[in-house]
Amino acid sequence: MSLCKSYGKDKVIFATAEDHATPSKVELPESEPRPGLILENGDINWNCPCLGGMAIGPCGNEFREAFSCFHYSQAQPKGSDCYEAFSTMNECMRNYPGVYKQNLNEDEDEENGAGVASMIADGGEEEDDVDEPLVKAESESKTVAKKAN
Repeated sequence: MSLCKSYGKDKVIFATAEDHATPSKVELPESEPRPGLILENGDINWNCPCLGGMAIGPCGNEFREAFSCFHYSQAQPKGSDCYEAFSTMNECMRNYPGVYKQNLNEDEDEENGAGVASMIADGGEEEDDVDEPLVKAESESKTVAKKAN
């Protein structure tokens, strides 16, 4: 037989081997499936944690407008008709660098134009300049290794 003791706000239960020998009779309710980004009816779930709060931040309206445009876009490539909406969102994000700093890379935006909006206008393809930083990083790591020896 178990023994219960209360210590202020805490309650301590000492269970015996007999208590553990019988299976629990507690029945948990069925958990409801949590909706993802797109609801069953095809609408966007703006409360999805996968959006990371983008839909409710200072540029939430601009984000929702751009994301809705992309989601419902019938253009080929998808979203190519949403350049203006993404450009407006990008401009809004620039006005709040403290909030959207991780989303805005100043060097990349200067090189590639309007960032996200330019990527959509280019059909979602990025330039092939990705290999250059990797080559530079490899040579720097070899230099560091030589200095360490």
